[in-house]
Amino acid sequence: MDIEFKDVPEVTENPDLKEAVECRNDLMSFIVQYVGEKTQPENNDVTVENIVDVFAADFPEFLMAVAEENWIRGYHQALEDVEEGERLLNTEENQEPTDEEETTGEDE
Repeated sequence: MDIEFKDVPEVTENPDLKEAVECRNDLMSFIVQYVGEKTQPENNDVTVENIVDVFAADFPEFLMAVAEENWIRGYHQALEDVEEGERLLNTEENQEPTDEEETTGEDE
C-alpha cells in the first residue's frame, strides 16, 4: 500500500504566523518590543513567526514545553477518537435489526 502525501498549503503553513501582533497587554508589548529590537523587521510589524523564532533561539525550553504538551494532548485525543470509533462500530454491529428487516427477512 502506497501512501501519497500532497503538499497542501492549508495544512503545511499556518497563516497566523504571518500576522502582525497587536499588543493587548503589558506582556505582549514587552515581547513585541524585545522581538522587534532583535529582528528589526523592514515594515516594523512583528509577526507571530518572528516571536517563535526569537523564543526558539533565546528560550527554547519554553517552546519545547509548549510543543511537548501540545503533542501529548494531540496523541491522547487521537487515542480517544480511536476508542470512540471502535465503540461506535461495535454498537452499530450489535444493533437490533429494524422492523423492516424483521418483516422482510433481510437478516437471514
